Amino acid sequence: MITLTDAAATYIRALLTKKGDHAEFRLSLKKTGCSGYSYAPNVIAQLNDNDICVETDKGLKIYLDSRYTDYLKGLVIDYRDENTMGLKQKRLVFINPNEESRCGCGESFNIEK
Repeated sequence: MITLTDAAATYIRALLTKKGDHAEFRLSLKKTGCSGYSYAPNVIAQLNDNDICVETDKGLKIYLDSRYTDYLKGLVIDYRDENTMGLKQKRLVFINPNEESRCGCGESFNIEK
């Protein structure tokens, strides 16, 4: 269901190790921006009642908000360490085949329901 690049898997494992034994990686969507949704990744210590566990191709468990699982099918998560015009950015990048459109700034996206 969800694919991680090697860079994303390494980054997420490091985050979880840094946070401790009970840390879990959770991915949800939040309604925001001009196009509707944005990705909301978090490292959490306690799961929400509506979370489901998905094991990725790299053996990492990701907890998803069950309300959005259909929107996240086929998602690829990458990690990029970029230097654009002197601005260094380290971030997760989400490549989702279900996205219909993105806003101009790239912060939010729309999914046809």
